[in-house]
Amino acid sequence: MGGPPWPQERTLVAVKPDGVQRRLVGTVIQRFERRGFKLVGMKMLQAPESILAEHYRDLQRKPFYPALISYMSSGPVVAMVWEGHNVVHISRAMIGHTDSKEAAPGTIRGDFSVHISRNVIHASDSVDRAQREIELWFQSSELLNWADGGHHSSCYPA
Repeated sequence: MGGPPWPQERTLVAVKPDGVQRRLVGTVIQRFERRGFKLVGMKMLQAPESILAEHYRDLQRKPFYPALISYMSSGPVVAMVWEGHNVVHISRAMIGHTDSKEAAPGTIRGDFSVHISRNVIHASDSVDRAQREIELWFQSSELLNWADGGHHSSCYPA
């Protein structure tokens, strides 16, 4: 049958310190796996300020930026790279609105987020940004290409 009939994308998904502390990493992984996406990279780390500063560079002038950096460096982060058809767009839909008050039930933030500043998870918001974020958080040697037995992403219900 060969490879998937559609182009594959990759996206960065990170469980933030509050998600790790609340033991939600497995739940996040399970939702992405059930959706049919393929995990090609994962690591737990105490995010260095250099990575966080580059990751959030677009927000540097915002009044909440110092608190964001402080929060993101307050505990471990689980960074993952997921691969699949339309994974960037679908991941954003799966995680829900940034503000927990606006996040729909059934989304990760809708089900688990308690406040806009403690919203459990990050996912890249565009294909270009995903590529930049993946290169920031992972070395190419940390990403694996592996055969998934003919399963194709996004063909299973979430």
